[in-house]
Amino acid sequence: MKPILLQGHERSITQIKYNREGDLLFSVAKDPIANVWYSVNGERLGTYNGHTGAVWCVDVDWDTKHVLTGSADNSCRLWDCQTGKQLALLETSSAVRTCGFDFSGNIIMFSTDKQMGYQCYLNFFDLRDPQQIEDNQPYVSVPCSESKITSAVWGPLGEFVIAGHENGEINQFSAKSGEVLKKAKEHTKQINDIQSSVDLTMVISASKDCTAKMLDSSTLEHIKTFKTERPVNSAAISPIMDHVVMGGGQEAMEVTTTSTRIGKFEARFFHAAYEEEFGRVKGHFGPINCVAFHPDGKSYSSGGEDGYVRIHYFDPHYFDFELEA
Repeated sequence: MKPILLQGHERSITQIKYNREGDLLFSVAKDPIANVWYSVNGERLGTYNGHTGAVWCVDVDWDTKHVLTGSADNSCRLWDCQTGKQLALLETSSAVRTCGFDFSGNIIMFSTDKQMGYQCYLNFFDLRDPQQIEDNQPYVSVPCSESKITSAVWGPLGEFVIAGHENGEINQFSAKSGEVLKKAKEHTKQINDIQSSVDLTMVISASKDCTAKMLDSSTLEHIKTFKTERPVNSAAISPIMDHVVMGGGQEAMEVTTTSTRIGKFEARFFHAAYEEEFGRVKGHFGPINCVAFHPDGKSYSSGGEDGYVRIHYFDPHYFDFELEA
């Protein structure tokens, strides 16, 4: 399993995303440039230039027409995927931490950080209404006064957004009214990442409390827990196997205190049903900040604190592997 190394960022990777077909991989980092790559050979297709600060999040709609990025320069930007042209600029009063298209690609959501005296907000815009974009006026804006949103994904059918908070709570916010539909407090510390399964029926949350948990998207019921000895920065669910991949490491500020050997910067594979670890993949020289499965399940990617994205294609025997119960 020889990885493809993508070198396109000079700062640590913050998020990676495949499009629906999986032919493209989008990566953003703590530098101002968003990159798009061919996932098959790691060739860089192009960049989206315009941000002036670290880019925290990226998303692409289901037909790969538009790309959405949110940045610490207090803006969320919409791009034409093919040409790299900036289509819309939504300015905020604090950094944009998470962003996402709903399934139709018509509604976008993004959340802003609680900083410099500003509250954390979850904003919803309808891209079919140019007036909302022009006036920078979301049709729903939800203040989250208790604890800021650190990660969010759309639920099934675009009815609500599932958001993970700094205090470990997971909430469902209605995309129509903005009210909280359901709450779950499964984690004890901050949630670093939430990703959904390919059919959107389940989400997996990765937390600083050293666990990742699988929850039902619509009821937020707890399904499985995957435990490690260190904070989990990101977790993803395989689209074809009962597998979960997790990436983590230490806090960025503690990295220099341990050697790579014991730094344990591997991607870790768990069996989704038995909650047991069955494999690790080494590679990054620092914590893994984000992981993502290719939509066909035959490869996965990870982005690290070292500024590299690595695409790993699985060996044939991975697909025949069965855990002895």
